Amino acid sequence: MAAKAFSIEDGNLSNKSIITSRSRLYQDIDLSFAKRSSGDIFKKTDAAAVKQSIKNLLLTNKREKPFNPTFGTNLNSLLFHTSEEFDEIEVKSFIANAIKNHEPRAILRDIYVSIEEEYYTANITIIFQVISTQEVVQLNVSLARLR
Repeated sequence: MAAKAFSIEDGNLSNKSIITSRSRLYQDIDLSFAKRSSGDIFKKTDAAAVKQSIKNLLLTNKREKPFNPTFGTNLNSLLFHTSEEFDEIEVKSFIANAIKNHEPRAILRDIYVSIEEEYYTANITIIFQVISTQEVVQLNVSLARLR
């Protein structure tokens, strides 16, 4: 059996292991589809990519994404209900479950929900941490019913 040859700088590898770390870069396509001068489209990286993904998750209704019926939150449907049928705690739980199940790149820190019944609007603020960079990001989403 052939022995592995290591350089002297590696030291005694039979006593200690080699530990390496790899930083992860998150990349997504920018959904504005703006064209760069090179002809390629822009990309979002790290926190911006995760932020865009969470926003898409919130604005997507369940069963809207083909072959993945659990993706989404159905938040738009809540705008057509009265406040007796749901409350802010329920909305927070919808959002928390969706992020936990569909966005592994983010650790949820806090959710703030403000519902204005007379205007049929909901203002949502989500604070999350990006796993690869440990950066804390705030995302604001406003939902409004159009008549």
